[in-house]
Amino acid sequence: MSPLKTRCCATALLLAGCGLLLGSTPGEAAAGDAVAGEAVVDGATAVPRATVERVAALIQSHYFDAAKGAAIAAALRSAEQSGEFDPLRRPLELATALTTLLHPLDHHFRVLWSSESGQYLPSSGPSGPFFASADAIERRTAYGFRRVEMLPGALGYIELQSFADLADGKRADPARAAVNAALQLVSGAQALIVDLRDNVGGSSDMAAYLISAFTPPSADIYDVIHWRNGTDSERPVLRYAQPRLQVPLYLLISARTASAAEAAAYTLHAAGRAVIVGQTSAGAANVGGIFPLGGGFGVFIPIGTPINPLTGGNWEGKGVAPDYPVAAQAALPYAEELALTTLLERNPAAPEAAYLRRVLEALRAQAAHRAGPPLRSYAGVYSGTVVTATGGVLGLRQGDRMPWTLVRLQGDVFFDQGDPGRGVVFERGAAGTITGLKLVYPNGHEVWFPAQAARLPPLRLPPTSRPLPPPRPQASSRGVGCYDSRAGRAAV
Repeated sequence: MSPLKTRCCATALLLAGCGLLLGSTPGEAAAGDAVAGEAVVDGATAVPRATVERVAALIQSHYFDAAKGAAIAAALRSAEQSGEFDPLRRPLELATALTTLLHPLDHHFRVLWSSESGQYLPSSGPSGPFFASADAIERRTAYGFRRVEMLPGALGYIELQSFADLADGKRADPARAAVNAALQLVSGAQALIVDLRDNVGGSSDMAAYLISAFTPPSADIYDVIHWRNGTDSERPVLRYAQPRLQVPLYLLISARTASAAEAAAYTLHAAGRAVIVGQTSAGAANVGGIFPLGGGFGVFIPIGTPINPLTGGNWEGKGVAPDYPVAAQAALPYAEELALTTLLERNPAAPEAAYLRRVLEALRAQAAHRAGPPLRSYAGVYSGTVVTATGGVLGLRQGDRMPWTLVRLQGDVFFDQGDPGRGVVFERGAAGTITGLKLVYPNGHEVWFPAQAARLPPLRLPPTSRPLPPPRPQASSRGVGCYDSRAGRAAV
């Protein structure tokens, strides 16, 4: 994973580079001298000043803004020489303190430390048992795709936890195949929701490829990365073959959303192609990679900064601001409601409009917790359909089928929480007593189940005109008198 194409602050991706950070140095403490992560090191590398000096030197040499890099390095050296870091004798303590100082200056700065004897880290570089390689991590996490499904109302939903690395210019790439499969699965969706709330970054190539799935091929919308010497466009080498240019698109973000995930949200929003729902994102825009320091230490240094051609800037330190600011946990139902409302406004007379209205009303009712008669008043058996009220939850079950959890829409009208297009209407007689329930399915079909089933006599069929002939024995090829296990009968 090249630093030049990576916006990475995800822990898993950083650990994938542990092979760079591990390895003993002459003054490093032997394993077992202290608890992992709390080892006190001796000699030249034991003095925190040596580690701080190496961090300062690397920032001065590689930070994309040379003048700012030199200023940061000078400030670190001044603090080092005044002895501010001397009490920080434990590696993790020193790494945390340095990160705390550097992070406000650039939200990608991280100082890392990995113990060679750490329980969850490889003992011999990238071939260790837990984190064999970045490729292995990506395979085990389905290349970042946590959930892909079709929500009620034909709303496509993709939850993307990270952006996996793409092989430049190769269509036969497993990460590219994963994103293609996810987009194909929701290709019939009337609107799409991409969930980046728990996505802290990864490959810029994957972010650009995702952007290409919703924008015209010729659109000049991709960031230009400015290095110390020159620039580099993030326009994808290979674009998504069949972009959906008109489908309503909603992106969910949170304060945790960072780096390449922010790049996707920022670019699609700047292009007017996506609606953003959630919280302002982390504000980590720059591109970089891990530089090893020795002694188990490493530092993530931003070596490039993106400039968007539409805005002339980026989101560093500011984050991506949502169009609809809502709590992170409320972002998905909020986006569902926005999508359904948009679809109904676009085509209120569409054949599926009645179904979409039911789904929309169900979403609103679920958020409102609407009142009505006590749930226990609905409990009973309706011609074999069993309704229960337990712990404040109304349930419906038919035989061995999966149960429904019912949520009140209004009064005696409920819907199935698992599929808001399925409704349940309890009907009452003149005295107010419940006489039965009606199931309403998404296709409009209705089925009635009375509280007391009518007692009808059994059907009496006329005798057949002639008796059925007895079954004819079949000869077996396995011999006379043996049991043919394939036919399940005695052979004749």
